[in-house]
Amino acid sequence: MFVLRDLRTLGNVETHPGNPEARFFQGRARQRSHSFRMNQGERACTGRIRACVLVLACAAVVDAFAPRIPTASSVQNAAGRGTTRLPSLCRLRGGAETGEATTGIDVRRNLEEVQAQIRDAASASGREPPRLVAVSKFQPASAVQAAYDAGHRSFGENYVQEMIGKAPELPSDIEWHFIGNLQSNKAKALVAGVPNLAVVETVDTPKIASALDKACGAAARSAPLRVMIQVLTSGEDSKSGCLPSEAASLAAHIAAECPRLAVTGLMTIGKFGDPHPGPYFACLAACREEVATALGVAPGALELSMGMSGDFAEAIGAGSTSVRVGTAIFGSRPSAKAPQ
Repeated sequence: MFVLRDLRTLGNVETHPGNPEARFFQGRARQRSHSFRMNQGERACTGRIRACVLVLACAAVVDAFAPRIPTASSVQNAAGRGTTRLPSLCRLRGGAETGEATTGIDVRRNLEEVQAQIRDAASASGREPPRLVAVSKFQPASAVQAAYDAGHRSFGENYVQEMIGKAPELPSDIEWHFIGNLQSNKAKALVAGVPNLAVVETVDTPKIASALDKACGAAARSAPLRVMIQVLTSGEDSKSGCLPSEAASLAAHIAAECPRLAVTGLMTIGKFGDPHPGPYFACLAACREEVATALGVAPGALELSMGMSGDFAEAIGAGSTSVRVGTAIFGSRPSAKAPQ
């Protein structure tokens, strides 16, 4: 409106160069015209800056999600599985060849340190070193591959969806241990999705056992699936597991009603943060005696899966034959929502 008023006024003023009022309004008009051209230039510059920012952001996304170059081991593993599928986005930009996961953790070094600690604890208690199950919950497949490349073969997962998504991307000679709470309606997916499932350590009800037995029949497994009975030794409502008094009857049910399963031991999780986990381990050892009697086998024929990153040395001293260690090998778990 102000520019229009200036132009109308200029039209009513004599435009003779010597007319002061004409020069005033002509100057005002030139200023407005220059300001308009400047605004157009600023808008064009702003548009170019926005375009550059968009290009840089796209480049960053592409760089972050570009698959890494396949390593010699990943190609060999693919050939061993009879597939030419290259590593998926589950194994992005990792350092499996050097023993480093995507988080920069030296998995090989950590694994060797844990193995040395296990040997020391076993030697101090006069026992044989137990099996080490490396728990890869929420860890990328590249971290598992790093431990595999260092010679490790036993790995544990807590969630069905994570295990069946991760296992096909890794070597088929891995022995997978399922160590999380298992729902009966997920048993079929677990058994069918992980052909190299070695052990389910968390059987705590006859319903779960029967569901696994049925799933093994549907999958036509060539050998019985090894299972462990999870016993609640800490009395915590937040943890799964059958009561110690129920372990023997559950073992008898599996032996009588689940021919495709084989009870190979017992498993427990002590109270987190308890500096004195001994009573939990002693309770599981006592349950083993009762389960062995129910099955008609020697107690030593049944494994004791007990001990994690914070207490595996004490568990070994109490007779553990299998320890489950995650953070001491792979570092802190990435933040993630638990799969369904």
